[in-house]
Amino acid sequence: MKLLLIEDNPAMQATLQRTFERRGVQVVTCDDGSRALDRWRASTPDVVLLDLSLPGLDGLQVLERARAEGLRTPVLILTARGTVGDRILGLNTGADDYLPKPFDLDELDARIRALVRRAPGAAETTDFCGLRVDADSGAVWHRGEPLELAPREAAMLRALLQRPGQAVAKDRLFDAVFAGETDVQAEAIEVVAYRVRKKLAGTAAQLVTLRGLGYLLKASDG
Repeated sequence: MKLLLIEDNPAMQATLQRTFERRGVQVVTCDDGSRALDRWRASTPDVVLLDLSLPGLDGLQVLERARAEGLRTPVLILTARGTVGDRILGLNTGADDYLPKPFDLDELDARIRALVRRAPGAAETTDFCGLRVDADSGAVWHRGEPLELAPREAAMLRALLQRPGQAVAKDRLFDAVFAGETDVQAEAIEVVAYRVRKKLAGTAAQLVTLRGLGYLLKASDG
């Protein structure tokens, strides 16, 4: 499961990221409302945890614009604004659940997992050229056998399998592979692509570099 955490409080963000990663959740973070939509589009999360008080854009504005764009990811609003009116406004804007601060971490975890289970297509897996992404674990399988992939390789292949046969921009893949990492050079994505290409040898899928566009996962010619 991949969670997009949009929270500007450093202590809260660090606590939630550490807690969920220990529970096997991949966490992508963002601390600014003006950048939140870009991160949302790039990370293709299973669920979004959204604070309302954000710099740049307010959380409700982020949610309103996301829904207007057709981003249907389940959203749980997490905020100190706990009045009934605030909850109604958040739900009417497009939130799926609402939990006021302070909160219990176990309850938050349970609510997030419930949202993911109820999401349309949550039980579906991607299947392309014998490659399949396990919806629960995020592992990539090939014809019934798990592919041996490093975490970054798996993240890249999952992102490519969401749009097989279509070009995926290099910067979008970079955000998916190096989510939350700030000291990585842009060229590092090429190293991961090289490794994924080698791991796909012997399958019916092929990773193609499209200069100036990004990468494409397609059925191999041979």
